[in-house]
Amino acid sequence: MPRLSEVISELDALWPPERAEGWDAVGTVCGDSDAEVDRVLFAVDPVQDIADEALKLGAQLIVTHHPLYLRGTTTVAADTFKGRVVHTLIKHDIALHVAHTNADSADPGVSDALAGALDLRVERPLVPDPTDPAGRRGLGRICTLGQAETLGEFAARAAARLPATAQGIRLAGDPDALVRTVAVSGGSGDSLFDAVRAAGVDAFLTADLRHHPASEAVQHSSLGLVDAAHWATEWPWCEQAAAQLDAISDRHGWDLRVHVSKQVTDPWTTHHSSGAPN
Repeated sequence: MPRLSEVISELDALWPPERAEGWDAVGTVCGDSDAEVDRVLFAVDPVQDIADEALKLGAQLIVTHHPLYLRGTTTVAADTFKGRVVHTLIKHDIALHVAHTNADSADPGVSDALAGALDLRVERPLVPDPTDPAGRRGLGRICTLGQAETLGEFAARAAARLPATAQGIRLAGDPDALVRTVAVSGGSGDSLFDAVRAAGVDAFLTADLRHHPASEAVQHSSLGLVDAAHWATEWPWCEQAAAQLDAISDRHGWDLRVHVSKQVTDPWTTHHSSGAPN
């Protein structure tokens, strides 16, 4: 059975913390480096429901994509919701490790997992990492479809392949326009519009598209926009990351039991609409 420090060393090799954005908060949040680990849980969000799931599973390590404390804190009091998570983890000897923007730009990274969930062929990064001579790391991915389909069909594909959320899939653009090339970016992607336009793709699948950037994007060109829930675009990474750790466990003979949480931790719970405008 490996120690936590051994598992973390392998995770850091997959997603080196020095490749995270300067504003990010990645790495190990809590945990005893000498503690033994035989069960790991992957999830997007380090919320109480995930801590409780780890406790029920008997996991000694949670790996999440989102940080618990992104902007720092002055308290971990148990009467705050994040403090309660910390108390639960420490009280039950459960470690928490975060791979966020360092997992976004990895090879394979979050957007590779998103492309894989949609059965897209990855061609190259949308925003290449200049430190990668192989040209495989970076933000987002430019992809091709096996055969052309309409934007409406592509949006339906996303709705069918990604985990269901209250938001579902929003579409901007002509639903009958043909799509052959797609840019994808797991999580919030409207800061990448310049790169998307420069890539000349037919559609852009991401999350958290705001009104003004989306409006400007469709006015600039015929680019189709497919907007999914943030959590849904990043959840496929959990399965990819779990498979990577499974392979590492097999290589070392660790016999880790690796789980992926199926809990929907997207904050939106219901959706009401009087119907799409004509």
